[in-house]
Amino acid sequence: MVKLQLWLLVLAGLSGAIAETDIEGQVFVFPKESADAHVILNMNHHGPLQNFTVCLRYFTDLTRPYSLFSYATRTKDNEILLFKEKPGVLSLTVGGKWVVFTFPESSGTRKGWEHVCASWESATGIAELWVNWNPLPRKGLQKGYSISNQGVIVLGQEQDSFGGGFDAKQSFVGELTDVYMWDLATATDAVWTTSAGSQLSPSVLSWGALQYQIKGYVVLKPLLRQ
Repeated sequence: MVKLQLWLLVLAGLSGAIAETDIEGQVFVFPKESADAHVILNMNHHGPLQNFTVCLRYFTDLTRPYSLFSYATRTKDNEILLFKEKPGVLSLTVGGKWVVFTFPESSGTRKGWEHVCASWESATGIAELWVNWNPLPRKGLQKGYSISNQGVIVLGQEQDSFGGGFDAKQSFVGELTDVYMWDLATATDAVWTTSAGSQLSPSVLSWGALQYQIKGYVVLKPLLRQ
C-alpha cells in the first residue's frame, strides 16, 4: 500500500490533476516545433499488458521524423513507441525492440488526415499496422514479452527518459485526434469500429472519456470540418 501511495504521488507530481473529459469532435493542435509541448494521458489499466491496439488520426506537413505515441516506464523509455520515420515509413517499438513498416504515402483519409492502428500480441509476437484502413504485412516482435503498466503516455514528443528527455527535432507539429487504446490485439475490429464511429470495450484509452494534461504550447480546438 505504501509503494502504491508513493507511486500515485510521483505521477501526480509529474502530470498534475488529470480530469476525465469527453473531447469528441476536438483535436490537440501542436502549433510549432518544441522541446516541451506535449499531452500526458492516463492509462486505465491495472496490470501488465500482454496485448494492445492503439488507433489515432493525425494531420501534419512534416517530412522529418516525429513521435505519434510514446509510452515509457522508469526502466524502459520506449516501452511502446509509434514513430513516423519519414513519409511512407512507420516504426512500432515494444520493450525497446522495433519493426519498420513501409507503405505508399497518400493524401490520407480526408484532406491530408492519416488514420493509423497498431497492434501487438505477446503470445505470438505478431505486430500489425493499418494505415488509412489498409493492413500492411505483419511482423514479429518481442514474443512472450510483458509490458509494464507503471508508465506514462505522452503525445507530441518521444520520451528518452520517464516523462521527459524530449528532442524538438522529434516533436510532432500538426493536429492529432481520436486516440484509442485497447488491451486486446484486435486491430481488425478496432479499425472497423473507429471507422464506424463506435468503440470496443473494455478500453484502456478512450477519446470520449480521456484523462489528459496539456503541457506547454498545445491547444485543444474543434476539428475543422470540410
